[in-house]
Amino acid sequence: MKQVSVKKKITIAAGNFWPDIGGPSSYIRQITPKLIGAGFGVDVVVRSIKRKFPEDKELNFKVHRIKNFPPKIFTYFRYMMKLLKVAKDSSLIYAQGPVSSGYPSYLANKFLKKRLIVKITGDYSWEQYHVQNSKNEITEVIDFQNKKLSGKFNTLRKIQERVCQAADMVVVPSRFLAKVVRYWGVKPEKIKVIYNGTDFKPLNLEKEKAREKIGISGSIILSAGRLVPWKGFKMLIKIMPELLKENQFLRLVIVGDGPEKENLELMKNNLGLNNKVYIVGRKSQEELKTYLAAADMFVLNTAYEGFSHQILEAMAVGVPVITTNAGGNPEVIKQGGNGFMVKYNDELNLVEAIKAIFEHEDIRDKFIEEGKKTAKKFNVDKMTKETAAALTR
Repeated sequence: MKQVSVKKKITIAAGNFWPDIGGPSSYIRQITPKLIGAGFGVDVVVRSIKRKFPEDKELNFKVHRIKNFPPKIFTYFRYMMKLLKVAKDSSLIYAQGPVSSGYPSYLANKFLKKRLIVKITGDYSWEQYHVQNSKNEITEVIDFQNKKLSGKFNTLRKIQERVCQAADMVVVPSRFLAKVVRYWGVKPEKIKVIYNGTDFKPLNLEKEKAREKIGISGSIILSAGRLVPWKGFKMLIKIMPELLKENQFLRLVIVGDGPEKENLELMKNNLGLNNKVYIVGRKSQEELKTYLAAADMFVLNTAYEGFSHQILEAMAVGVPVITTNAGGNPEVIKQGGNGFMVKYNDELNLVEAIKAIFEHEDIRDKFIEEGKKTAKKFNVDKMTKETAAALTR
């Protein structure tokens, strides 16, 4: 790798990276080349399914991969040791999350004494609590901060709090998450809101051609995300019989994988929706573009969202959006201007919002036009500029 003069060297610590998919992976792949273009030197330390990928040689930064294998505690120890080695020549460590990458970064930094910045995209203890207590009612994230926890969930909460309190700065992608982090005892002056950006580009592919490519015909309602209880996919399946009374050619397509997949498949089968609802698994960003090209609308019925990349991506490619007023969504959606917001699992209003987009061309066209404008405001160049400024403080 050619050596260049850099004004500051940083180590990014993350749980995964391309070709793995996920929020941290997409974020690092977007921002790192631009940080290098701005004069930063970057090393990335990640846990990975393999130690090496041929694609790593094409990158203009070094990726240090720690292979995942049991016991998990041993992987985390090796990850921390790699951080000690790599980050000793860096000005700072930029951890992508408070637990799986943040806690090893926090421990390594006890020896390194570098500047530590942590990016928070959600409440990990809240997420784990609701994955393992999926039959319980979903607790509002803010209300959860005052909930007494025990065992594993209390440990996760304490780790989040300790790592973020020790950090020199906590970066969050929404004002909503800034509020959550303040509950963790982080001083407001240490919290920096930097909205995520997208450079998602549409495919040059007609809707019918896209539908042929994915093998699904009809009018498509698209949703996507990890298949977890708070994403509200069960409600989307539940309302399909009602929507099919209006249009028998409607199809619901859910992109994603996760612990709720078996339950969703069972629900779909029990309702006799085998040829109406499609749960297609995880897809790469390029594959997701094809599904968006085929879609008539994007619906995200979520109880919790720090900041949604998926909403921005749908807007960027001209797909009308319906979502909830949860988390950071109101910071992106202007009700009736660039999309619809309803309450989480609000069956009646969710059905009416979907019908309105299908039935009213003027609403649909307005959401498409205004959504594209919104996506342009949340761009990667702006995100990178604000991040670079935060990293050089």
